[in-house]
Parts: sequence; C-alpha cells; structure tokens
Amino acid sequence: MTTTSPAPAPATLRPGSARRVLRALAIASCVPYVSLKLAWISGSRVGIPEGSILLDDPGLMAALNLMTVAMDAAVVVLALLCTQRWGLAVRAWLLVLPMWVATGLLAPIMVGYPVQLAVAGPPAPAEPFLDPWVFAVVYGGFIVQGLTLGTLFALYARDRWSRVWRGRVGDPSPAPVPPAVRVAAVVASALLAAPAVVHALWLSGSTVGLPDGRTSATGDLSALEGVRLLFLAAAAAGVLMLVLRLGRALPVKAPLALAWTGSAGVCAWGGWLLLAGLLPQADPADEPTALMTLTYAGEMITGLVLGACVAVVLRRRAA
Repeated sequence: MTTTSPAPAPATLRPGSARRVLRALAIASCVPYVSLKLAWISGSRVGIPEGSILLDDPGLMAALNLMTVAMDAAVVVLALLCTQRWGLAVRAWLLVLPMWVATGLLAPIMVGYPVQLAVAGPPAPAEPFLDPWVFAVVYGGFIVQGLTLGTLFALYARDRWSRVWRGRVGDPSPAPVPPAVRVAAVVASALLAAPAVVHALWLSGSTVGLPDGRTSATGDLSALEGVRLLFLAAAAAGVLMLVLRLGRALPVKAPLALAWTGSAGVCAWGGWLLLAGLLPQADPADEPTALMTLTYAGEMITGLVLGACVAVVLRRRAA
C-alpha cells in the first residue's frame, strides 16, 4: 500500500457511534488479560495451581508476561488509530504490519478455541498449568479483540484504501505483479506442503516427530492441528489466486481475505511456537524435536514470504 492515497470524505474522519462502541469493546476486552499478567508479574498466583510449570522459572515468566502485556497494549493503540482523525495520516506500514501480525495471532484462536470446546471441552493438560477458568477469560477476551479490532480495521481500510480491492481478480491491472513475485508465491506455497504433511500426520494420530510420551490426536489437540491445516490451505490458495489471477470472476476481496488471514496465521503462529520451543523447558523430555523446530520455522518463513507477496499485490493495485 502507498501512503499517498487521497483523503477520505469528511464524514469518515469522525467515528460514528458504532465505531465508538467497537473501540470501547476492544479496549475493555484487553483488561482481564492485562490484569492477570500484571498480577503474575507482581507475584500473585491467581489462576496458577500448585506445581504448575509456570512457577519453575519466575524470572523468565516475568519477562514473557511483560512482553505479552506490551502485545496486548498494542491492541489499544491500534483501536485508537483506526478511529481517530490522526490515524488517517499514519504511514501505511505502521498500521498494516501490526494489524497483519495481530490477525495472525488472534484469528487461529478465534477459530480454534470454539472448535476445541465443541470437540473436547476445555483443555486438560497432563500436568498442572493454569486453572480452567483462565483459559475461558483469556481466550474469550482474544476472540472479542479479534472481532472488534478486525471490524475497525476493515472500516478504516474501506475509508482509506477501498480502491485496492475493487473489481474482480481477472480485471486488467495498471501495474502487473513482477515475475519474481509470482515465482516466490509459487515456491512458498509449494513449500507449505511440508508442514501440511506433518500436521496431517499429527492429526491422524501419528507421533512421528513428537517428544516421547506426547500424543497428537486427542480431542483439543486434534482440533488445533485441523485449524493449522486450514490456515495453511487458506494462505496458499489466497496468495496464488491474487498473484496468478486464478478464479478471474471472483471479487478481489475474497482471495485477499484468504491471503491476508492465512499468511498471517501461518507466519505468526509458526513464529510463536518456534519461540516457545526455543525457551528452556522444565522437563528435558518436553524439548521440541528437530522436526517440530523445522516445521514451525518453515511456517514462519513461508508465511512471511506469502505476506510480502500480498503486500506487493496491494501496492501494485494502489498505484
């Protein structure tokens, strides 16, 4: 996207009542999560049962809690940016990149947590981790954040960049996608087949590549593997349709939604799980295997490449 788009009509410069309500809900939904994190940083054990692995390394947990508080505080900033007059003057990448990351972190939870509850009920870890109510409070807040922030961003983007997704996939473009981008999209999409096979194996019940004693196809874990496959497919399909102009009769916003959400989910959760695996483990038996590390790293890298392809397409369409 470019930063030289024409200013929207004056009526769009002030948030209406609907946007103010969405902004208030987005900010309010951050309060339970941030409050819990700040309580834990201050030494409280609310929601943490005795023997939880979260108590094994207080220093590391405090650092991680501070990082996640900052991440959730970014939701407040983004909600304000999408509903304030000054937000229209912000450089495109300063909004689009954080929103893409936020989409990648929140969208899989929005899909996965309800599926988990429907399939197997609340997660029940084999060892103490968190009280069950914490999951409902935290993930419920994330779902509200995703719905409200996503809606606010869609309205903001409609005001500022609506021309980018007008028309159909097959419409002539004044600035075609460069061949190098098409090659990158095809190669990255093909490389997603590797993590897709791994997640399909884990979904089917295979324990190949998992630490000793860990199972993959029990209830809520199966649901998560299915969601991961869904986002991998969405990323590849959406980006290839945009870049290669497949499904020429489709409105542009359909593959754009798939490409944006899919690439963000693949990249963000691949990176998050990779980071989690690199942290010290309380039990050496829980150390991630080489296959797990390669799978998560591959998802992060290919998701980032596909996201970059989406950015090129949007810039070309905005030219």
